[in-house]
Amino acid sequence: MAMPSVSTATLAIRHLGLVDYLPTWQAMQEFTAQRLGDTPDELWLCQHPPVFTQGVAGRDEHLLLAGDIPVVRTNRGGQVTYHGPGQVVAYPLIDLKRGGFFVKELVYRLEEAVIKTLLHFGLTGHRVAGAAGVYLQLDDPQGHTRLPQRPQIKTLDTATPAPDFDGLGKVAALGIKVSRHCSYHGVALNVAMDLSPYQRINPCGHAGLKTVDLSTMGVDVGLSEVAHVLGQKLALQLTPRT
Repeated sequence: MAMPSVSTATLAIRHLGLVDYLPTWQAMQEFTAQRLGDTPDELWLCQHPPVFTQGVAGRDEHLLLAGDIPVVRTNRGGQVTYHGPGQVVAYPLIDLKRGGFFVKELVYRLEEAVIKTLLHFGLTGHRVAGAAGVYLQLDDPQGHTRLPQRPQIKTLDTATPAPDFDGLGKVAALGIKVSRHCSYHGVALNVAMDLSPYQRINPCGHAGLKTVDLSTMGVDVGLSEVAHVLGQKLALQLTPRT
């Protein structure tokens, strides 16, 4: 997936190719710790060899059988997820204060970029109330019917419902870390990968949650093309507010 790095008006997009998870995480931390107020934002796009990663709130019972796949405990939000070849991982290294974003808005924008990327390839992505990430309807991945379990405006006396994944498959997982008003970690979009390792975990802490990729949903597309489109959609979504 390695491609030349490119720059937009607001951030540098770097295509790293297949890189080990741990040194990439360490590089993100170093970049964030050393950046100054005028340091340009960056977006790193890559894929990783097989690895399970646990978020700060990750519970061991959600890691069912790691086997020969290494486990890395990280400082991102969320529970356990899997990275492997055939998945595009995007790491936005963004100065949120400079961009005018709050954390919840960053999450929304990352999900929106994935949804627009899926639409580019003929699929309709959905959000689920109470669960970060992007989902596809298993029986109608191209349909535009709004989900009853979609996030909706809450009143003061309305509790957030438990996530409802009925009829859905998760195609993109999300987890971020913010330090000194700057983000790292990011979002992973499944393109054409071996999905069997997901059976060794409760994906993102949800037992029985089905995980899918573009290939299983009938979209035959190269990883580099998806990475390019996702990078462009993220660049648009992460443009600072003026």
